[in-house]
Amino acid sequence: MELGNQIILVGAGLVMLSIFAGLVSSRIGAPLLLVFLVLGMLAGEDGPGGIQFDDFRFAYQFGSVALAVILFDGGLRTTYQRIRAVIGAALLLATVGVLITALVTGAAAYLLLGLGPTEALLMGSIVASTDAAAVFFLLHLRGSRLRERVGATLEVESGLNDPMAVFLTIACVELIVLHVEAPVTLETLDTLAGLFFLQMAGGVVAGLAGGLLLVHLINRVELAPGLYPIFAVSGALLVFAAAQEFGGSGFLAVYLAGLIVGNRRHRGMLIIIRFHDGLSWLCQIGMFLMLGLLVTPSTLVPVLPPALAIAAVLILVSRPLAVAACLFPLGYSLREFGFVSWVGLRGAVPIFLATIPVLAGVPHALTMFAVAYVVVLTSLIVQGWTVTYAARRLNLDLPPRPEPPQRAEIDLPVGSDRDMAAYTVHSTSMVARRTIDRLPFPEGVNIVSVIRDGAMQNLETLSRLAPGDYVLMIAPAERMATVDRLFAPSVARATRSQPEELLGEFVFDGDVPIGTLAGQYGFHVPADERELPVGSFLTRHLWRRPQAGSRLGLGDVELVVRRIDDERITRVSLDPSPEPSLARSLDALRIRVGGWLRPVLGPTKAVTRRVARALVSRPRRTNEPAKD
Repeated sequence: MELGNQIILVGAGLVMLSIFAGLVSSRIGAPLLLVFLVLGMLAGEDGPGGIQFDDFRFAYQFGSVALAVILFDGGLRTTYQRIRAVIGAALLLATVGVLITALVTGAAAYLLLGLGPTEALLMGSIVASTDAAAVFFLLHLRGSRLRERVGATLEVESGLNDPMAVFLTIACVELIVLHVEAPVTLETLDTLAGLFFLQMAGGVVAGLAGGLLLVHLINRVELAPGLYPIFAVSGALLVFAAAQEFGGSGFLAVYLAGLIVGNRRHRGMLIIIRFHDGLSWLCQIGMFLMLGLLVTPSTLVPVLPPALAIAAVLILVSRPLAVAACLFPLGYSLREFGFVSWVGLRGAVPIFLATIPVLAGVPHALTMFAVAYVVVLTSLIVQGWTVTYAARRLNLDLPPRPEPPQRAEIDLPVGSDRDMAAYTVHSTSMVARRTIDRLPFPEGVNIVSVIRDGAMQNLETLSRLAPGDYVLMIAPAERMATVDRLFAPSVARATRSQPEELLGEFVFDGDVPIGTLAGQYGFHVPADERELPVGSFLTRHLWRRPQAGSRLGLGDVELVVRRIDDERITRVSLDPSPEPSLARSLDALRIRVGGWLRPVLGPTKAVTRRVARALVSRPRRTNEPAKD
């Protein structure tokens, strides 16, 4: 068999085996990335596969491309809203946090490995950053969800902290190769500061400019639908390479480019997202398999004790110190601090960075590579295996989102501010449980057509949608997520055991008029209260003092207090399919009756309040003798 055919056979076989192994491992909660890494080791020269692979240069180049694709995909899936909510915390963790982690872990490497100061700092820098791929995949494993601030902080940090780790690693390698001994001079520090500014500024400029240009080109160039995702990924790699070539951070640039492409309207949006989902998985599998092939397990044995000790310092000391320094000043709670500290996942990035000193001929480089490998394995086993458990124990997990509806995207002209999509009605979705006139479609959302059993239905006489109906919807782009939730299968009742303040599929500001919600979701509100903000309405009608999780039943829905600031309800969620309960029915009856009686009892209540104030304000009588 020819060598080329052998490479194809082995490569395709390993990828397919990895996918099947991942299906089995997910049932026992094992991190998929760990499975890919172990399969690569088993295929290597010390395993049954016996494949000899020690090309560090190819590993570095392939890892660069794969990581760029993964970061671009991460940017595509991150909204501006999530970025704005946590940008301060994420930037601190991605810069100051990485530096603190490198320094503390480097101190441990100095004591445990007998390295010089600069070499020890290099070791700390290699393992200092969390891995974007590991975080993106493990946080969304099996549909798990975290509270918004915690999940966004971890994802944005992992997308932004690679440039800092790359800078520290390359800076330490340069100092070692140039034989600059610690402590470094002020002139050297000034040079490093200039290099850092050039990398970060260059990455930001290249990412923003490249992302905007890529969106413009996608909208201007007429292509076959299948070419748009290829055009997007080639543009992303062009941004990455250009930034690297001119001294900027390519990893920062490609993440920012993905962020812009994912948050702006352009052609082929859905097909680009779906294509990159599969492509990022392929890059992830390929990178971990390759890095597994690159290591020889027998070389890990001599460094195992100090490497495990360094991993313990990283997980239990360095990461918590860095997170505490960055997040406590920003008001993060102790539980949030604990989870962010624990989910400092290390993945392919430390192993990828460990190839740089090997290629540069740094002393003890192979030892550093072996230590980085052990640290990654330890992190994936100890932290990756316990992500879901830790979130549950710290009460930071959310009920899983409903399964996405069966939806087909239909491209409209780019200049329009509306999207069109076709849905298949599921038997448990809200649209199948209510008549059409009671469906809470937001303003601007309309049914274009309904096809049932192959025949077009008359919308004027159609009273409700049935399971299996094919429904064509048109809506403003920002409303499509709400339409998705209406057509999605309902969440299983088992998830209702989650904390009450985390329930409710639709979230609103506390200042939204209650009448607006009543009109959209079909529940009754007394006429004289329709202009009240929903937060004030809840405060007025709840039996007890409002707190997160307090519920008020209104016919077929429940309003849930989601957030309180300065004793004012600022966020409210709406649960459109609550559990049947007598309390909810009594709430709705009480509010309806109160609306009828308020015009009658209003004057009486006013007189009662005036009498009460007069009694309170009267001088108190005392038995003390009068004073002259």
